[in-house]
Amino acid sequence: MASSESNDSNFFKIVYTKVKTNGQTELVPLKLYTDVPVDEITLPASVISEVAIPIGTLISNRYLIQKVLGQGGFGRTYLAFDQHCFNKYCVLKEFLPYLIQESYQQKSRDLFAREAKILYQIDHPQIPKFQACFEEEGRLFLVQEYVDGKTYSTLLKERVSQQGQAFSEAEISQWLRDLLPVLDYIHRHNIIHRDISPDNIIQDSGKNMPVLIDFGVGKQSIEEIQHNSHQTYARNKSVVGKIGYAPHEQICLGQCYPSSDLYALGVTTVVLLTGKAPEILLDRYSLEWQWQEYTRVSRDFAQVLDKMLEDKPKHRYQSAQDVLTALGWTLPEVSVVSQAAKVTVIQTPRETAPKTTKQRQPINSAFVEICQQELANCIGPIAGFLIQQVLHQNPEISASELVEELVAKIPNPQKAIAFRRRVL
Repeated sequence: MASSESNDSNFFKIVYTKVKTNGQTELVPLKLYTDVPVDEITLPASVISEVAIPIGTLISNRYLIQKVLGQGGFGRTYLAFDQHCFNKYCVLKEFLPYLIQESYQQKSRDLFAREAKILYQIDHPQIPKFQACFEEEGRLFLVQEYVDGKTYSTLLKERVSQQGQAFSEAEISQWLRDLLPVLDYIHRHNIIHRDISPDNIIQDSGKNMPVLIDFGVGKQSIEEIQHNSHQTYARNKSVVGKIGYAPHEQICLGQCYPSSDLYALGVTTVVLLTGKAPEILLDRYSLEWQWQEYTRVSRDFAQVLDKMLEDKPKHRYQSAQDVLTALGWTLPEVSVVSQAAKVTVIQTPRETAPKTTKQRQPINSAFVEICQQELANCIGPIAGFLIQQVLHQNPEISASELVEELVAKIPNPQKAIAFRRRVL
């Protein structure tokens, strides 16, 4: 083990250990001792560079690493150039399953595949677009659209330090009006974000709109199986959300609903209005929100926020539309269709398509490989994940049924038709 201390007056010490993986030695931080607030700490560059992919590395012979954007317990996020797309910026999310206990590694890979599927289904201008996923040298990667802008956490700090005040009711009212339709969109597609906070909302400098980011692999409930000499039991272990922002049912029980996201959005809203952290706004003895002591807003607006912050899920608003209605707004007409919704355009011929002998052939590994290659030409590297999922859900599926299931996952009707012709 080794340690690193700062040279200034603040006490700061990192204890880390060496881990050897795939022939390479990395320094992994184990413990942090400091008298500095955790949110003000920046790890020394020497530590980050030891565990991160070096700047200038070419991943998958395509993505050129530019810098580290962030890092967590089991992975990092990088800014990269896409050399197959005129060096356009993109975000590369790395996940390291080998840092997780061996018995949970497959579960972690399954969660990674689940996130890839979730991101693939999302098509909204205020959510970064999914571009690809792949595995290289034991590392799992997701590629997403890069959003040029600042997080609302950064914007709030700048406002407080430069102007001595947080956001106004008028600003936050418009901000909610822009953001609630995004939550309505993901909830209608059975997606719960689970980690809404000022850190995960960016103000897009080009569109001047809030963008919701970070639908991460860590934001899932991992089923932890424990054994002892007398019994075997399952427990849902919540690894979801930030303390102070996530509601009790999420932190304590690992349960998430649309109202859980609305609670986190409510906390984010009062933080932006007051400039104070959740632990200051929540009374530690009564566990009641005291945010109105730090800002002035209209009575009606305060009542809406208080209902979003209700401790019990059943007492909160149940949908983003409910919040918009309470604020006197309606959802705007957005010409956005998810990948799943686009599929309905090409599903019509399914029942009328003639069934030939070739279509009724049983599935073999060679046929699956052909399907994967052709599907990858239509939708990219996620093809393998989607085929595995279809086969896992229906082991008795026929060749023709498999083809139609895959056709339904291709958003472009022309490509869908071409795919069917090539594999049947």
